[in-house]
Amino acid sequence: MSDYAIPYADLKGIENNLKTIYNNLDSIENKVSGVGKEVSTVYKELGDLAKEFHDYVARKDKADRLQLAHTKVVKIRQELDNKYGHYDIVRRSTTGILQADDLGIVKKDTISNATEDLMISTPNYWLAPCLVALAAWINDQPELADKALREAIKRNDEKTSLFFALVCRRAGRKQASLKWTQRYLANQDEENLDRKAIIVLDAFASGLMGADTEGLISKQIDEWMDKLAETPGFVEKQTTQWSKAISAKRKPLNGSGYQYLSKYSHTWSALKDVMEGAQLHADILQYFTDIFEQKVTTKTLKEQLDEILDSLVTDFDDEELPLRKKEKYEQLVIDFDGDERRAKQNMAIEETAFETHKDFTQLLTDAAMNPELAHSSVSTQKFAIALSKDWIMDAYNDVTAKNRMKVPHIIEINVDNFNSSSTDGQNEEEVLANFYTMVESEKNSALAQCQLSGFDKFCLPGGAVIGGLGLIMVLTGNIFLGLIAIVGGIAFLSNHFSKKKSVTNGQNNIQFQFGEKRKSGEQIIRAIMAEIVDYRAEFARADRESQKVIDFLEQITPEQYVAKLSNSSRKINVNRGIK
Repeated sequence: MSDYAIPYADLKGIENNLKTIYNNLDSIENKVSGVGKEVSTVYKELGDLAKEFHDYVARKDKADRLQLAHTKVVKIRQELDNKYGHYDIVRRSTTGILQADDLGIVKKDTISNATEDLMISTPNYWLAPCLVALAAWINDQPELADKALREAIKRNDEKTSLFFALVCRRAGRKQASLKWTQRYLANQDEENLDRKAIIVLDAFASGLMGADTEGLISKQIDEWMDKLAETPGFVEKQTTQWSKAISAKRKPLNGSGYQYLSKYSHTWSALKDVMEGAQLHADILQYFTDIFEQKVTTKTLKEQLDEILDSLVTDFDDEELPLRKKEKYEQLVIDFDGDERRAKQNMAIEETAFETHKDFTQLLTDAAMNPELAHSSVSTQKFAIALSKDWIMDAYNDVTAKNRMKVPHIIEINVDNFNSSSTDGQNEEEVLANFYTMVESEKNSALAQCQLSGFDKFCLPGGAVIGGLGLIMVLTGNIFLGLIAIVGGIAFLSNHFSKKKSVTNGQNNIQFQFGEKRKSGEQIIRAIMAEIVDYRAEFARADRESQKVIDFLEQITPEQYVAKLSNSSRKINVNRGIK
């Protein structure tokens, strides 16, 4: 056995193979590390993909809803045209007859024939017999006028009375106008007023009804206010009613000045909400100021009669309201690019303006805060705000107080897995120290996990011993077992140095990653603290504007905004209406 020898070339080959094994082990270790990184990347990409998918679904839903809204608006308008298109013909004819009578360029017989045709083609519509009566009046046919008036009153007493109150005033017949107005008001219930009652308020506030020498309108408003004030929960109702109207003027906060707070604070939704509430002060002050700075000249007052009459004649009637509400809702969906949630929110706010009947105070609210929907003039807005100013101030103080109560005292800071808080941004160093401690603790924990195992540590001395024994065996003649021992020893040593290199690389990577986390986290926290300081200062500035709104309202009195008040001794009381 001692005669058996291993050629030098064979030993060289074994050495090369062992080197190859070592290199392959090192390559495998690197690949395993790379796979780990790739798995982390895949998880992140899956998260991003899920978010993109949800965003896509949301955009797709909005796009589909937007397209459906466009289709529905077209269908609704077609239905309105089919059902009530002939009403528009009567409305346009009314305006045309009034203009023709003013200009005197159309034969009276032509007007009579036209109104009779409309009477025949539009059954049950209150405005048709009004036109016949108007034509008979123009042609000096009292009997026909009386018959037509009776039919018009039968179909709709309230609107007919108001129509002729305005027509008589337009013709300069003030006494007749006041009588028709008295008839119109006598048909009203202060808790269930026809939405056209705003026209009377327009005329009264603008002075278009003439001097109320007998106190007819003043007396009626006085009675309405007294009766409403006696109903249980009246004050609470006014606070709620005006609070909703005031809050509807809030504008969304884009948050562009708070990019870190909006991204790294769970408190942001509350911060955004109360900032919008604070910025409402300046917006509502500007809204009121714009109304009261508008001047109403004598010429404008005279022209407003035609505008009021046009509103009565051209506005849609009660039976059209359901379709008009549907049309408005679908149009809001279009306006908000298919966002049905926002459309529902705005529709809920505006829906009261579509109610067929409402109480007098709601009419005042609509006139003041929704003039486009209520068809109220600037003069009526002024009067409605002045008459309701105590309710407005109560509601406004309530809105302000509730907004202040919602202001977060503690603002959360949420950067990755670090959570802290601040009240005013002055504890920056304390928060940073806590953040550094957390990062250091996480780093040490990660480093503690990135160590050689007991087996890997054993491989160094174990591999040396086993390899040494194998060499002794070869030298003593036990070549086969010796070679096996040498190969095993080399494998142990290779595993040890491979794992040690991997651990060293891992520890270096951990040091780098947590160094970057500390650096980026510090920048984010400092930016958040700066934004907290800015936010508190901006909120304080915006919230102080609330006092300006109260000061503005307190100097208003209703009598300032009624063009021609009664010559009687009755005076408008800001707390109770007209006395």
